[in-house]
Amino acid sequence: MSRDLTLELKFRDPARARELAEAMQRNLDAIGREVSVMHVCGSHEQAIARFGLRAVLPRQLRLIMGPGCPVCVTDGPEVDEAVALARQGVHVCTYGDMLRLPGTSRSLADAQGDGGKVHVVYSVDQAVELARAHPADEVVFFASGFETTAVATAAVALTAVPENFSILSVHKYVPAAMDLVAESKESKIEGFVAAGHAAIITGWGIFEPFARKTGTPVVVAGFEPLDILAAIVKLTELIRDRKAEVFNAYPRCVTREGSQPAQQTLWKVFETRTGKWRGIAAVPGGNLDLRAGLAHLDARKRFRIDTVPVRDDEASGLERECLCGTIMMGLAMPHDCPLFGKACVPESPVGACMVSSEGTCRIWHTYGGAPDLRAVGAAST
Repeated sequence: MSRDLTLELKFRDPARARELAEAMQRNLDAIGREVSVMHVCGSHEQAIARFGLRAVLPRQLRLIMGPGCPVCVTDGPEVDEAVALARQGVHVCTYGDMLRLPGTSRSLADAQGDGGKVHVVYSVDQAVELARAHPADEVVFFASGFETTAVATAAVALTAVPENFSILSVHKYVPAAMDLVAESKESKIEGFVAAGHAAIITGWGIFEPFARKTGTPVVVAGFEPLDILAAIVKLTELIRDRKAEVFNAYPRCVTREGSQPAQQTLWKVFETRTGKWRGIAAVPGGNLDLRAGLAHLDARKRFRIDTVPVRDDEASGLERECLCGTIMMGLAMPHDCPLFGKACVPESPVGACMVSSEGTCRIWHTYGGAPDLRAVGAAST
């Protein structure tokens, strides 16, 4: 048996999954009521939906995806800035999921269709190479993603980049959004599953102040089915025992301290600021902005960005019906939205949650609209 197959069986063993589900059930029986927990990672939701994990969860457990999609929480006026730069003749480089994300009225795909120099790249390094290839033109990297992705942007910012290269940062910081959800009286989230890849950078210790302050346990999880189920078992155990602790369920990759070199790189380049997260609220410390000492790389400092020609603050009728913000706060599921799978589909998305491959609505639509196999079974009887 190959090593790859052995690993697949180890982390995708159905018998072990049933044992973990039974352990969850015992914890919930001891709690004696419905419990809501949240994860804040699109990759977790993809795995949960793909492997039908909600089908084995106890009915008393609500597993909700929160604001774990960086594309989804990029605010409309931030997209307007990138569209305005493209209209000014600047080369705008960004990741593929950002292309169709709507601003207040237009997307970068619209700007590209109008002749704007918009480029999809797979890394910030490709944007730098484009700047080197076009020394007479300005090149801006529209930098999205959470702190994990921001480290790559920061590493490039500390190198000798071309003078015609700059960064329009819309990077976000997940722990700040967790604070917002935990403080919400409506959400009633009793525990969090934290993303393993982010914790590789930050370390699991970063969540200890949050757990103490909010009285909410946190478990760091990997991305295989058994990783996620084992993390939820531990989370329900901590809720049962009323322990606001942090537990690392991904020890093969995550340490308490994380990557110190990556953290040093991140905070040399970025600092946290209050920023608006689309459909949610102004999140204190939620945005990662370039430090003042790097103003020469900050597109907002280098250009006069006039968004008036591309901005429209009046939402259309469909946009007003969109529940993306409510879904990302854990107050609704995709099927609660009247647009889901009807007016809002991946080919013509209304809300940001249907645009990105990490958006809750897009994931649920991809896996049949109700990735709880119990619901599918009930509907067919």
